[in-house]
Amino acid sequence: MGPERKLDVPVYDLSLIRGMWEVRVKKHRERQKKEKERIEQSALTRIDQEWQYRIYCKTLKTSELNLLHHYLERSTLTDIQLCTESDQQQCQEVQQDPNEVKLSFQLEGERWMDFPRELQWMTYLKEWHVRRTRIRQLPDYLALFTQLTVLDIPKNAITELPPEIGKLTVLRELYVSYNRLSRVPPELGNCEKLERLELAGNHNLSELPFELSSLKQLVHLDIAENRFVSIPICALRMTSLQLLDLSNNCMTDLPQDMDRLEQLVTLFIHKNNFNYLPHCLANITTLATIVVSGDELTCIPTKLCNNPEIKFIRLYDNPASKEKKKKEEKKKEGVRRRWREQREAEEVKDSGEKEFIEAYISSLQDRDFTLITTRPHVFWGGLSHARHRPLRHHQSLHFLPALRKRRRKPVKVERMMTEG
Repeated sequence: MGPERKLDVPVYDLSLIRGMWEVRVKKHRERQKKEKERIEQSALTRIDQEWQYRIYCKTLKTSELNLLHHYLERSTLTDIQLCTESDQQQCQEVQQDPNEVKLSFQLEGERWMDFPRELQWMTYLKEWHVRRTRIRQLPDYLALFTQLTVLDIPKNAITELPPEIGKLTVLRELYVSYNRLSRVPPELGNCEKLERLELAGNHNLSELPFELSSLKQLVHLDIAENRFVSIPICALRMTSLQLLDLSNNCMTDLPQDMDRLEQLVTLFIHKNNFNYLPHCLANITTLATIVVSGDELTCIPTKLCNNPEIKFIRLYDNPASKEKKKKEEKKKEGVRRRWREQREAEEVKDSGEKEFIEAYISSLQDRDFTLITTRPHVFWGGLSHARHRPLRHHQSLHFLPALRKRRRKPVKVERMMTEG
């Protein structure tokens, strides 16, 4: 072999390579985000949507077009303000700003099982009002409605909110009460302009994702009539919260850092299982109303009761309804007790029959005859060389009651055998 050669092998730090690629990926994502924002803010997209809608309307018949306009309500009133007679003339002279035009979509009735097909072209809508239908899910094109500010969909059959709801970045009000939700998507935390969120009456909802902590502008949160066992962690980080409704859940206590909600004004916590209220509630200077259930509440901070600026309201259940509830619980407990006793009796009976069969079979091994039969519920013993056919295994189970009765009188059985 030739002389050994020294090779210079370059050695790199993997952390440096990783950092370099992370910087490149970050820059690439920033460019993509800027491009996406540029396209969303471009007027060409809106113009294209307008023309697509006009082209689609040309293909409809007159009756269909009238029905479509019935769904679409165009209103120019953004706020309702009182106006005196002296100001009416001035109000009529004021020209309305075309940018303040409010476009809303309304749908109501149990005959609706799905959203109308025409809705996908109305991406310029700002409000949805869908109530008392049998619709189970929101459409896939929901993310196209980037101008949507109000999504009002209570009292339907909606089972889940799609992750695309996080793309509605200008959404301010979301009402999803009395549906069939069991979870809330974490993407809802991207709607940082959200001010009102109502999730009451879904019954299967027991938690909220931590990502909702980014809803710093939320002032109204309603999660009543669900299955929450404790206040969600994200709710304590909604610093602008003014109304919090936790009523009719399964909660047993409130956290000791409730005073983090420095702007809280109204707190509903009735119809829960609270035995006491934390002292930290007295530290919330803006708190004006507290509604609790007074049936099981035993410990209340003195500052809350004696503070004249706080309306401390205790709700008590009707005694008649309470007695009725106790009777129903007692009735259910009696049914469960009878079921347990019946089950235990069957288990004892089965074990007794098993012991009897084992004892009887072991006793047959010491005898010199075989059990035989000719008709149901009649039996006797005969010698092994008798003409009668022997008893089969499945037949012996039918004569178990008779065997149990004659077990205590073996003498009479042998006498019957001799007479036979």
